[in-house]
Amino acid sequence: MPRTLHPVAWWIWGIGLATAVSRTTNPLLLGLVLAVLGWTVTERRTDAPWAKGFKYYLWLALTVVAVRVVFRCVFATGITPADHIVFRLPRVPTPHWYAGIQLGGPVSLEAALSAATDGLRLACLLCCIGAANTLANPKRALRVLPGALYELGVAVTVSMSVAPQLVESVQRVNRARRLRADRAKGLRALRSILIPVLEDALERSLHLAAAMDSRGYGRAGTATRASRRITGALMLVGMLGLCTGVYGLLDGTTPRSLGLPAMLGGSLLCCAGLALGGRRVRRTSYRPDPWRAAEWTVALCGCASAVVLFVTAGYSANDLNPGLYPLRWPSLPWLPAAAILLAGVASFAAPPPSRVPGAQAASARPRPPKGADSPSEALL
Repeated sequence: MPRTLHPVAWWIWGIGLATAVSRTTNPLLLGLVLAVLGWTVTERRTDAPWAKGFKYYLWLALTVVAVRVVFRCVFATGITPADHIVFRLPRVPTPHWYAGIQLGGPVSLEAALSAATDGLRLACLLCCIGAANTLANPKRALRVLPGALYELGVAVTVSMSVAPQLVESVQRVNRARRLRADRAKGLRALRSILIPVLEDALERSLHLAAAMDSRGYGRAGTATRASRRITGALMLVGMLGLCTGVYGLLDGTTPRSLGLPAMLGGSLLCCAGLALGGRRVRRTSYRPDPWRAAEWTVALCGCASAVVLFVTAGYSANDLNPGLYPLRWPSLPWLPAAAILLAGVASFAAPPPSRVPGAQAASARPRPPKGADSPSEALL
């Protein structure tokens, strides 16, 4: 029988790819990541409302690249004599206290390409998180959270499902307008779309509030004020320790003796806070999601991509971040490319998504021939 993959596996896969993306500015590798993301989402997304939002992440990624290039062209700095000047913008004079930043001037090809590659890396990071959000069921992901993070997880789940629900509301209102033969466009059509969408959002929020209230959301239970304070203090100090440890491990000027102990101590304090806070929240799970070979395969594919691009063994590290001087076409290192393609195995290893019977019936229904005005004419 068809089943949905464990949501944590999809998030590990997406975070692993995002980690690999953070290591490179090679446009060929970044384009390969986008291709793997698009193929996997196309093959393994479901018919749920949140599974239809990946194209909006792609539009957001394109906007990020365009804004990055525009800002680099407007604030033209760092032009060297070896640059290839493409065009010149009118220079805007700036006051003396604004020294160091110029508006306008010559725009070089190297500066535009550098901004495009930086923006493309950020766009790929957004698409990795968007793919995980599209493929993973946020409501099922809420089951695996610790008891102390259950209320925070509910808030995050509600916030993540707001955008797909708004998109679904807009699509439903547009279908209703087409059925009524409403051909208004521009600002005239905005009112007929905006008011029903806002009304639908208000109705959804009222139903959600009633459902959360009936299920005892926010109930403190038997927890005392002292236990809540201890839990909060442990979590706060633990998160500070984690941040300090991560900074110590990533920063080369910080002593290594400060990074790893702080990270381990912060992890222990966070685990203690989660264990103490989870005692006051009792939850049961009906049919918990299994963790089987498909989940291991998907998670390991994403982690393998991150490990290969972090280790930089078997290939030159310069291939991950090619230079623009001299200006030449970047090379495609075979080992990082193979690691990114390995992440695409998730589209085959994950179980096929379950489809809604109504959608299958609608897709199997015979279409009227071209030129028919209605289904009745097609039958005739």
